[in-house]
Amino acid sequence: MSTDVFELDCTVRTDLGKGASRRLRRLEGNIPAVLYGGDADPISLTIPHKDIIKATSNEAFFSHVITLNIGKKKEKAVIKALQRHPAKPFILHADFLRINEKQSITVKVPLHFTNEEKCAGVKIGGGSILKTLNEIEVDCLPKDLPEFIEVDMLKVEMGSTVHISDIPLPAGVTSVSLTHEDGDLAVATVKAPKGEKADKADSEDAGDDAGE
Repeated sequence: MSTDVFELDCTVRTDLGKGASRRLRRLEGNIPAVLYGGDADPISLTIPHKDIIKATSNEAFFSHVITLNIGKKKEKAVIKALQRHPAKPFILHADFLRINEKQSITVKVPLHFTNEEKCAGVKIGGGSILKTLNEIEVDCLPKDLPEFIEVDMLKVEMGSTVHISDIPLPAGVTSVSLTHEDGDLAVATVKAPKGEKADKADSEDAGDDAGE
């Protein structure tokens, strides 16, 4: 689990509706948010836009337990959804899920690829790494939530594919995908250079011509 600490100061929002949300963003520099889950009722919140922009600039924010300061009360939560403006660098809305330290949570965690330049298929074979996933969904207790999961490409050879089941997960962490049938998805593949494929095709054609 990351040593980073994320806290956001929030206020309870009573003025609801689309019009109120637009005024909130345009005039007050805040965004609407919702905290839900657990045994308590959902709470509509407002959060300063500058604060959440700063927090979301750190990748760990998305796979970390966050403290929401709501007046004098503190709520532990994880981010579940973030709505961004399609064309501008603005966050429009945030959803947070309450956590219980004794109950497991499901969170998407980023993948960090290591030893890409030293990868056997790249260094020896001249291949390239094609990444098909940049995050996976995991299930764990809040205390075991990792900031990221490492994918070591060092020994991956040309033409080989790394699947979710090939990735060592931290203690107490399980892959949600692997609990489903056909859920062992490809994470990355070391592909041969394009020229090598062309040369192989040319040699096969030449062999056919010789045979004829």
